[in-house]
Amino acid sequence: MAAANLGVINQGSVTRHFNSDSSLQKSFLKTQKISFCDKKWTHFSQLELKSKTASSRHQSIVAMSVSQTVSKGKITVTPLDLEDAKEPPLNLHKPKEPYTATIVSVERLVGPKAPGETCHIVIDHGGNVPYWEGQSYGVIPPGENPKKPGAPYNVRLYSIASTRYGDSFDGKTASLCVRRAVYYDPETGKEDPSKNGVCSNFLCDSKPGDKVKITGPSGKIMLLPEEDPNATHIMIATGTGVAPFRGYLRRMFMESVPTYKFNGLAWLFLGVANTDSLLYDDEFSKYLADYPDNFRFDRALSREQKNKNGGKMYVQDKIEEYSDEIFKMLDKGAHIYFCGLKGMMPGIQETLKRVAVERGENWDEKLSQLKKNKQWHVEVY
Repeated sequence: MAAANLGVINQGSVTRHFNSDSSLQKSFLKTQKISFCDKKWTHFSQLELKSKTASSRHQSIVAMSVSQTVSKGKITVTPLDLEDAKEPPLNLHKPKEPYTATIVSVERLVGPKAPGETCHIVIDHGGNVPYWEGQSYGVIPPGENPKKPGAPYNVRLYSIASTRYGDSFDGKTASLCVRRAVYYDPETGKEDPSKNGVCSNFLCDSKPGDKVKITGPSGKIMLLPEEDPNATHIMIATGTGVAPFRGYLRRMFMESVPTYKFNGLAWLFLGVANTDSLLYDDEFSKYLADYPDNFRFDRALSREQKNKNGGKMYVQDKIEEYSDEIFKMLDKGAHIYFCGLKGMMPGIQETLKRVAVERGENWDEKLSQLKKNKQWHVEVY
């Protein structure tokens, strides 16, 4: 899941979390050479400009691992035996016996005008916590749980924002997209550090080399169906809910995977506050330029765009704008995914129901059929 400190899921001590922001005063970018088939390319961060201009409350050092922009030539990944498993790995490491991984890098993803801070965090698991696209890791922040003296903090779940090969394409890392959870007193308007999100702040403040306890992987509802390489996938995200979709799109358009040659349509709708809040925008824009027949990308910027009624533009407004196409795609078997804050769903459901009525369809029946056909995938927090 992306990260939010909301909701509880199984195993008692597991709290679902979505990704939190981080700021930085200093950023150190490191270039890295990786192989694009037979070529060597040097990568620089899409965030270099944002990192240099961003102000920060908390000083962070950014160790850049892999650029988010790529050539159309796909990247060779290893080891390919990660494709051999017939079932996704599940709960290899449980809360009582988490795996101790290492922070590789922490990058600020957003510009100075974004409300809040969001970070891209690369974690080295050494190949010991393999996962599939669409799954989540649990993170146990260091320290003692104040509500349970002597016990560790509850597990926070974060959607993984990379493919099974990770950002270094060697199957040894995983990436998280984390929004820093900061609490402001409603009366004074001042930050109250005692009520800030423990896990998101730990992750966003972490530095290369720091240790992090992880559990999982968990989740099956957001796994990318790969049986039909010509399928249509409609992805709807708000904020850090884009995390699993970044993994899907890297698998589709960035990596050279012999067992999966995507030739269908991927359509991403991303809702954020403003241009500075866009996540992985350079990466997605590159796919749009290189694969115009296979990728569509629509942004909903609530503080910069207006919907047809003059109000703020949210993802449900974009869905309504393209509703005829979306419904026809669903009728032909398209998969539709939703990921982000749970508050996104009522507005989306209301929009889809209204559109269905206008088309002379019963939305409840249609939704039931989509779920029965396993076309409907929701992960909200």
